[in-house]
Amino acid sequence: MTERPHFVLGLDLDGTCADFYGRMREIASEWTRQPLESLPVEPEWGLGNWGIGMDNYARFHRFAVTQRGLFETMKPIVDAPQAIRRLGMEGIRIRIITHRLIIRYFHEVAVQQTVRWLDYWSIPYWDLCFMRDKGEVGADLYVEDSPENIQALRARNKEVIILSNPTNKELAPGPGGQADGWLAAEEMIRRRYYDWLEGHDLARPPGVGREPDWATDGP
Repeated sequence: MTERPHFVLGLDLDGTCADFYGRMREIASEWTRQPLESLPVEPEWGLGNWGIGMDNYARFHRFAVTQRGLFETMKPIVDAPQAIRRLGMEGIRIRIITHRLIIRYFHEVAVQQTVRWLDYWSIPYWDLCFMRDKGEVGADLYVEDSPENIQALRARNKEVIILSNPTNKELAPGPGGQADGWLAAEEMIRRRYYDWLEGHDLARPPGVGREPDWATDGP
């Protein structure tokens, strides 16, 4: 018996689902002993404008994760958990693809914090992949904010929705388009998904956030 195909949505975490820089700014304020309001909201590469810089970034990042629980204390990007739950209910398979294992010897902590954060905010997922090269992980559509990752995915002819933020404002939207926030991204994902359903002779869900008749149980 041939398994029914599934539409897979590849989701980045930091800056796409989780407010990475918002929490890092709070921790940077403590680390550098500067008032939070004195730190610019928009960071520079390496957090130089927050008093960190590339020479100190690895030590700061380790502190943020191991001493301040970075990956489980971030707030979600506005509307992300609710939108992802609705899309999951409609039959989309959520595949989380994140590159959080960047510093040696605390991978277990990073993975545990990631799982706890996803569970706490009730974000459904079928797969959790810790990968630098996200194009190695198959998906029908990706949502990403990092210019480096967006360009790498495009180089592999992957369709990417850009979630807008100051770091990617110079990028052209490309075939996947660009979304100013998760409500816009949700509608773009849904339109792409409905086209995929039509191409596979599968009925659309009966409504937003509702499970289609053909769906099976799962996250």
